[in-house]
Amino acid sequence: MPPSKKRKMDDDVPKFYAVRSGHEPGVYLTWPECQEQISGFKGAQFKKFDNEEDANDFVAGRPVKNTAPDPKKPPKFYAVAIGRAPGIYSEWTEVQKAIKDWKGVKQQSFKTRAEAVQYIQIYGDEAGQKSIENEVSIEPPSKKSKTSKTNKPIADSVLHIYTDGSSRGNGRTGAAAGVGVFFGENDPRNISERLRGEPQTNQRAELTAILRALQRVSVDQDIQIHTDSKYSLNCITEWYRGWVTKGWKTQGGEDVKNKDLVQAIRAKIDDRDASGTKTLFQWVRGHGITTGNVEADKLAVRGSGFAAVD
Repeated sequence: MPPSKKRKMDDDVPKFYAVRSGHEPGVYLTWPECQEQISGFKGAQFKKFDNEEDANDFVAGRPVKNTAPDPKKPPKFYAVAIGRAPGIYSEWTEVQKAIKDWKGVKQQSFKTRAEAVQYIQIYGDEAGQKSIENEVSIEPPSKKSKTSKTNKPIADSVLHIYTDGSSRGNGRTGAAAGVGVFFGENDPRNISERLRGEPQTNQRAELTAILRALQRVSVDQDIQIHTDSKYSLNCITEWYRGWVTKGWKTQGGEDVKNKDLVQAIRAKIDDRDASGTKTLFQWVRGHGITTGNVEADKLAVRGSGFAAVD
């Protein structure tokens, strides 16, 4: 079966973007179309060609006749954390387009895609975080801590809680954020409230939802918190270790964003760890078919409509 082709000319010089592994493999004629197929796809394989024959061969897994990779030149992954079009790129020409005439650009090249993702996680603005929201891999739990991210089924004795945050006008003046925590249908512990204070960002709402969930349960109750925020998961299970070592500074020497919430969450988790209680975390796809996540989202959206609270 021949590879599919998405045709849309973007300039007078033809370019062929071949996606061998992606959401929909095929040959594309514009970078944005190609990027849509590889964004969030773990292990994506893609390459730009100047002729269609080579592009089709690449997609089909056949040897490319007219062009051959330079074995001496390792691949590069360009991370644009802040720019006109944040994301991860494989060619410098595309990076130039993504940062052209943009103030406060943050970009850097790396040898691996994982390093590029981490750079955007640390330095990216709201648009940057959104560009990699499906890129973060869930690591195996650390043996040193009872707190972990996991994909394994949990015993029935563990209380499952779904958390979510919502921000209307996220990143702009006048934004309104809400917090949602879902324990179950008609459960009195469910939370739908306005995010307190400033800034009214989605990231603060997501972290606050996790904190509120921890505040709602007893210290001896095993729990698993389900969230669609990979940023929050990384903050409270991985990145905080490096931040503690560096005095709550980033690698660039800047103050860690949302430090107050991360510290409050970690204090709760540490208390639970000291009591021998399980505190587990599970990432779920946002706006999907998971009932708990859908309900938590509804609670968060409703909360964003409440009056502002100092």
